[in-house]
Amino acid sequence: MIKIYHNPRCSKSRAGLKYLEEKGVEFETIKYLEDNFDFDLLKNVINKLDISPLELVRVKEQDWKDNFKGKDLTDDQIIQAMVDYPRLIERPIIVNDDKAVLARPIENIDKIL
Repeated sequence: MIKIYHNPRCSKSRAGLKYLEEKGVEFETIKYLEDNFDFDLLKNVINKLDISPLELVRVKEQDWKDNFKGKDLTDDQIIQAMVDYPRLIERPIIVNDDKAVLARPIENIDKIL
């Protein structure tokens, strides 16, 4: 089952949701600001994305600037920061079984459909 990790307040995330709807695929919507990631799930998604944890961080977010900018953090510490402050997570993330993409640009979704 395809999953979209979605923030309804984000225009890019809403566009990802609409794109999936237009493609006519079944998917599950996970509002990750309400149903927060736990550490293991987020680490698993990052592995599926095949990126470093820092590449998933919205480094311009105030939470990052206030709490983490300029610190030498391990990958696990970066993941924990995103668990503790889920607004730091880039979106939308689309997962299809063992593959995932960050839907920026939105056409990235086609890579895993």
